[in-house]
Amino acid sequence: MPLIPEEPQIHESAQGPRATPATGRTAPTPRPVPGPRPVAPPRPGRPGPARPAPPAQRTSREGTTAKPGPAAPAATPQIQLIPASVQGALDAAEEAVDLLLESGRAPGDVLVITTGEPHPWAAHELSFGEASYWAQHDARDDVFYADAAVLSRVASRPVVVVALNGGTDGVVATALSQAHSRAGALLIVCGDPKQINSVLNTGA
Repeated sequence: MPLIPEEPQIHESAQGPRATPATGRTAPTPRPVPGPRPVAPPRPGRPGPARPAPPAQRTSREGTTAKPGPAAPAATPQIQLIPASVQGALDAAEEAVDLLLESGRAPGDVLVITTGEPHPWAAHELSFGEASYWAQHDARDDVFYADAAVLSRVASRPVVVVALNGGTDGVVATALSQAHSRAGALLIVCGDPKQINSVLNTGA
């Protein structure tokens, strides 16, 4: 008789703790594990660490695709001033173009405007006639150099570099205004900061 009540007590105590981990292995274990799993790198095969990885990549991809589209056309171009004398404005513009190309800018994205003497490249190309000169402008496969006097025929480009290598304040003001309207992303002005500021303030 005393054996009968003792046996059910032993079975109940054994079934109690053993039954819960057997059935609850799947339920309780995944809840606490996702926290430490991403921290531990030696578990690549489990689905825990693999799941947080793709959403991070998706957000980065969405960011890169969204930035270049609306940023360039929607926003006004950034203005960068490079101090230079009238004699050194053209050299400063050439250095700016070199830096742009080295940073990955396509040559066809860059337009260089001179307010004084035309760029040697423009003078050389114009010696073959205006037809070939403007054909290169329309091709948009290389850096194009234009004088401020012909800006009415020049199309817009992502980057415009202005060399204030001469010209009156009126010529400079007109050149800066037209250059600003033709620059899609960046406007670089090489010249005397005092002259640039005075012209910009007058224009404003």
